Amino acid sequence: MNRNDDLYCVESEKSVTQFVTDFAEIVKKNAFVVNNFDTMDMKKTFREHGGKVPDEFDLHMMQVCKPTKADGSLTMNPERAIFMPKFVMVFSKDGKTQVRYLSFTAADIAAFVLDDPKFSESVGQTFVKIRSMIDEAR
Repeated sequence: MNRNDDLYCVESEKSVTQFVTDFAEIVKKNAFVVNNFDTMDMKKTFREHGGKVPDEFDLHMMQVCKPTKADGSLTMNPERAIFMPKFVMVFSKDGKTQVRYLSFTAADIAAFVLDDPKFSESVGQTFVKIRSMIDEAR
């Protein structure tokens, strides 16, 4: 893993709420889903479970999934599951909306899921697609 290659860090001029809304629409248009739409607002989630965060805390942890691809992949080999949850983090910092996404290259994936080169290539392409959807939403 390499921080410069695997951690995608970008800003948006949009508010956190607007970015989240726009990104969810783009995800849907590309046959992905935000799997945790009702629980991605971490201020709300933390508070519902007794956590204490300030009103200005606005972290959204968006779990992106493509169920029509993941179903067959995980049925074939559950070892792949470690690479399946893809989270896009959206929050504000210094008055700007920040987006963070940890992805992996096909080589990274191949080092962990042995003897499965098609999976490494396929998931590697998915990580690239999610980055492009982030850019489109910005």
